[in-house]
Amino acid sequence: MVAGKRILLVEDEALIAILLEDMVAALGATVVGVEAQLDAAIARAETEDLDGAILDVNLGGQRSYGVADALRLRGIPYVFATGYGEFGVDQSHRDAPVLVKPYSDADVAQALETLFAPGR
Repeated sequence: MVAGKRILLVEDEALIAILLEDMVAALGATVVGVEAQLDAAIARAETEDLDGAILDVNLGGQRSYGVADALRLRGIPYVFATGYGEFGVDQSHRDAPVLVKPYSDADVAQALETLFAPGR
């Protein structure tokens, strides 16, 4: 279900971004970009041909909710990644799946399977 999907990654920690990119690619998905800055991530969310995204909640002290809002307007599903669990996500975005840091390959696979599950 994840294979062939085009995924945007928004993560400001370089090592985590590299590992996440490898995890997503191992699932057969295409990583269309990795953004660490809020403005660049919003621009991609508004224009890129995407099937979904994984968004780190905290980008150097800024929250990624603007990226989530841009994706939501386009009907593109997203997963939040945070070390604070679902309570680390603003109430207005609690309908999105949460990937709790630190996460494993299996956690990423499960989050993306949930994201693309029929009827979601």
